[in-house]
Amino acid sequence: MSEPRCKRLKTSLPVCKNHKALSDSRVTQNLPGMVEESLCGVTTLIMEAAYRLQALAQIFEQHDVALPRVAGFFRQESEKEQKQAEAMLAYLTERGARYCNKDIKKPGCEDVCSLIPALEVVLAQWKELLSCMVELCQLAGEHGDPHTASTVKGCFLAPLVPKVKELGDLLTNAKRVGCGGHKAGFGEYLIDQLLEKLSGV
Repeated sequence: MSEPRCKRLKTSLPVCKNHKALSDSRVTQNLPGMVEESLCGVTTLIMEAAYRLQALAQIFEQHDVALPRVAGFFRQESEKEQKQAEAMLAYLTERGARYCNKDIKKPGCEDVCSLIPALEVVLAQWKELLSCMVELCQLAGEHGDPHTASTVKGCFLAPLVPKVKELGDLLTNAKRVGCGGHKAGFGEYLIDQLLEKLSGV
C-alpha cells in the first residue's frame, strides 16, 4: 500500500506534480515523498540549465560573433551542470527513489546575441538554482531527512555559491568595459581575454 500523499506546502521548488514513487522499494522508507518530488524537480532544473548553457556556447561560436573563450566558458559550465544532474540522479537511485523523465524546456535564449544578455540569463538561472537548493535543504530538514539536507548542501549548494559570485563579477566587468549592442566590440574582446585567465579556456 502506497504512502498517502501529504498536502503540498506553498513552495517555489520545482516539484514534480505527477511524481510516482516506488511504493514497493524498502530503501525509500526514510525519504519523505515531498523531498523526493523536489529532488526530481530540481534535477530537471539542473538539466535545463545545462541545455541553456550549451545553447549559449553555440551562439558565441557562430562566425558573426566569434568569441571562442566565451563559448568555451559556457560549454565548460554546461558540462559541469550535466555532471551535477547526473550526481543528483545517482543520489536519487542510491536512496531508492524514482526520476520521472520529463521534456526539457527550450533554452529560451534564441534572441541573445551579445555578451551582457547572455551573462544575465546564466546569472538568473544560477540564482534560481541557488534559491531552490537552499529551500530544498530547509525542506529536507523540516521533513526529518538530514541526509538529503547534508548532501544537497555539500555537493550541490556549496559549489554553486562561488560560481554565482564569479559570474556577478564578470557581468559587472563586462558593463564597465562597455560591452553591449548587437556586435562584439573591444569590451567583448577584453572579457574574452579575461575568461582565458579565469577559467583556462
